[in-house]
Amino acid sequence: MPMNEIIDKYTTHSKNLGKTDKQPSIDLNLEHSKCSSLNEQLAEASLQLRQMRGEELEGLSVEELQQMEKNLEAGLQRVLCTKDQQFMQEISELQRKGIQLAEENMRLRDQMPQVPTAGLAVPDTENVLTEDGQSSESVMTALNSGSSQDNDDGSDISLKLGLP
Repeated sequence: MPMNEIIDKYTTHSKNLGKTDKQPSIDLNLEHSKCSSLNEQLAEASLQLRQMRGEELEGLSVEELQQMEKNLEAGLQRVLCTKDQQFMQEISELQRKGIQLAEENMRLRDQMPQVPTAGLAVPDTENVLTEDGQSSESVMTALNSGSSQDNDDGSDISLKLGLP
């Protein structure tokens, strides 16, 4: 490598070093300015959040309080609307699942006659005997006559024992 090329590289490099020394200083000032601006924005947003929560309201005028009230009411409306939409979606999904389950139930009922009973007799489900020899009808009669005054909430409770 000739001596002139080495000298040219040295001078070019030293000039670039001088420029880069000034550049970080400018970049650092710019970053410091951005940081200060972001800190101010954070402080303002934090104050607004506290005021929306009902804190630090002492310095606000009546007009500012009324504007905050309108903003809160609009926000509450959006929250209620979103909640209602989610409820409706959940209801639709549950209805869809209910229809699927009803269809599956019907499909299984249709398959029931096809299942061989293997000699098992299905008892009469209307009047099945319990383990102690009482029929389900007599158990229901005893239940209904026993504590109707204690549980007078308008609900109808019935119990059937036995296999379907």
